[in-house]
Amino acid sequence: MLDHFAEELRLARATSGMSQTALAEALSYSGALVAKVETCERRPSLDFARRCDAVFATDGRFERIQRRISRETVVPWFRDWAGIEQEATALRTFEPLCVPGLSQTEGYARAIHAGGGLFAADEIERQVATRLDRQTLLTRDRPPLLTAVVDEYVLRRRIGGPEVMREQLQHLVKLGSTLPRVRIHVVPMSVGAYPGLAGPFVIATLPGGEDVVYLEGQRHGQVVDRTDFVQQMVEVWESIRGEALSQQQSLELIAEVAETWT
Repeated sequence: MLDHFAEELRLARATSGMSQTALAEALSYSGALVAKVETCERRPSLDFARRCDAVFATDGRFERIQRRISRETVVPWFRDWAGIEQEATALRTFEPLCVPGLSQTEGYARAIHAGGGLFAADEIERQVATRLDRQTLLTRDRPPLLTAVVDEYVLRRRIGGPEVMREQLQHLVKLGSTLPRVRIHVVPMSVGAYPGLAGPFVIATLPGGEDVVYLEGQRHGQVVDRTDFVQQMVEVWESIRGEALSQQQSLELIAEVAETWT
């Protein structure tokens, strides 16, 4: 599908008599990026695709191709959850180790995937682009209610260096301050032992009102909809949420820690 997008882009540009430079200016992207998309060296983002549709008046063609590329890029074990995530009316996510994917910056996401040298450079870029594409659900017309709880250690764990960390924490403050359906809470280190130390999870509420749980390991993920297990995880969530600071207190703490990353 990547070559399909590239071919359609080259054809549309040629039909319109536009150079790569002219197209780049129309899209508000660099000429280098346009060139890489046309040669399949870079995967187009959802924003890039939408801008192409606007420039060429193609009625969503480029966006449809891009979405198919995104589905192909998602690792197989994540695909079920990726669909649920997009349909959910509410998401409750807990992370004791790193910033949740839906609220990661590009730099932070890249540093996460680059850590340990397990992925080739092109695979890192594909996974980062896929993660950023998922985040568009937070700003769509009817976004889910996202409540994210993180351990304070997440704010202080160095991922990608001071500049990356400062940008990431400032981004969290911005999300929590400007998006009315995003709630961010921090469990302070003073809490000590609490149920969240057992690991991360997400609870999604579907349009019909039912809840499902997503558990992710090192190289696998699992969606669980068994009623008794879901109820147990809701209880765990409530316990964790009870230990967390309020939204305002959390944002103030995040902003304070951000200033320490210099």
